[in-house]
Amino acid sequence: MAKQLTATVKFHATGGKATAAPPVGTALGKYGLNLGQFVQQFNERTKEHMGMRIPVVVKVYSDRSFELETKSPHSVDLLKQAAGIVKGSTRVPKEKVGSVTVAQLEDIVKMKEKDLNSYKLDKSVHVLMGTARSMGIDVVE
Repeated sequence: MAKQLTATVKFHATGGKATAAPPVGTALGKYGLNLGQFVQQFNERTKEHMGMRIPVVVKVYSDRSFELETKSPHSVDLLKQAAGIVKGSTRVPKEKVGSVTVAQLEDIVKMKEKDLNSYKLDKSVHVLMGTARSMGIDVVE
């Protein structure tokens, strides 16, 4: 008998540091999954993105098995890492908290290309420039 899909659950977890506590336990506990197995698989897949928020899509099947799909880290987290800052500006037009180069933005776009809606590198970089500006990060050449 083929496995029957019970639910598709989407949430964000911290890369390499997930535990059975919320948000993992809250999102998956009601389906009766083995949370220890999920946490182990997730942490193994995301250990190179330690501490960043990682979007997760979990397909839950009727026999309590699951498929785990991890996406690339959030653009905001990658921009903060590239600029070397802890958080964005609270007074965006007046206060700048860091800077990134266009080359760094291109690297971020290449890392995220499978999760982006744009198919052209220059358009994706332009979108990322807007995100950087809204965080108080200058984009330099």
